[in-house]
Amino acid sequence: MKSERPLLALTLGDPAGIGPEVILKALRHAALFARCRPLVIGDRRILARAAAWLERPLPPVETITDPAEGRYASGTLSLLDLGNADPAEIPVGQVSAAAGKAAVEYVFRACDLALAGAVDGIVTAPLNKGAMHKAGFHYPGHTELLAERTKAERISMLLVGPKLRVVHVSTHVSLAEAVRRVTTERVLEVIALAQHACASLGIPQPRIAIAGLNPHASENGLFGNQEAEQVQPAIVLARQRGWNVSDPQPPDTVFLRATKGEFDIVVAMYHDQGHIPMKLLAFDSGVNVSIGLPIIRTSVDHGTAFDIAGKGIASEESMLAAIDVAVQMVQARQ
Repeated sequence: MKSERPLLALTLGDPAGIGPEVILKALRHAALFARCRPLVIGDRRILARAAAWLERPLPPVETITDPAEGRYASGTLSLLDLGNADPAEIPVGQVSAAAGKAAVEYVFRACDLALAGAVDGIVTAPLNKGAMHKAGFHYPGHTELLAERTKAERISMLLVGPKLRVVHVSTHVSLAEAVRRVTTERVLEVIALAQHACASLGIPQPRIAIAGLNPHASENGLFGNQEAEQVQPAIVLARQRGWNVSDPQPPDTVFLRATKGEFDIVVAMYHDQGHIPMKLLAFDSGVNVSIGLPIIRTSVDHGTAFDIAGKGIASEESMLAAIDVAVQMVQARQ
């Protein structure tokens, strides 16, 4: 789809969490409507409940049936109302099957619209894994759900912050399983995804840093052999493709070096290795991107925050950043 303002589907996330609140807060920003056309996929009743937390009335609602026909004007809420989340059945700040089912249905609808070309990309508010599982959807998170829905075979999680970009070899698995997944094939695959991700963000020739799996990147075999046996062969193959890829770097310093401008993106070997520096540096402004999908999907880089849901104090900063990254990716693709 070609438009000066990309059409983005914003999914409500878990209705018991802070997703409805941060979406309403994001839509207060008039400048947002100059950059994109936001289409919320959710339930009007849940949004009305969240509006009460913010002590403001729900904005005028533009009910959407065909995304192409919406006006998406500042000061309004353009809503594709699935009517699937009765607030009486979804207590605020609690895990429930009803909330998990509704949240997954929002993502499914947004994904299907993106696959059909009816929207340019999707931006997701957070899911709750426990609620999803109670509802019978046994996915570790959005990335895996969307991979199955889109039939994508090679995916990874990209984190984007103001000063740091990180892509992961593995995410939601045990640490023992994460170590097993550090193979030459998978590391090369993720280097390729990092190259593609940077291109989609307007960086055609990125400098890619490879974080070691072991302390000090194994210190020449003193602390492990994965770097020499699995990671370095992937780096050699990546360089043969013409990509600018570092040798395995000590993971305790590589992220700092990236924030200082030495690298454009870091390949992390497992979930916490990449998430800890990102959340330390950009907890409120970080963005989660699923790369390797046939659609554009960005997300807030925080959870459902049940402990503060309903209090009206959640920050919309990460949601605004996720929308900005989605717009950037749409424009780069066009």
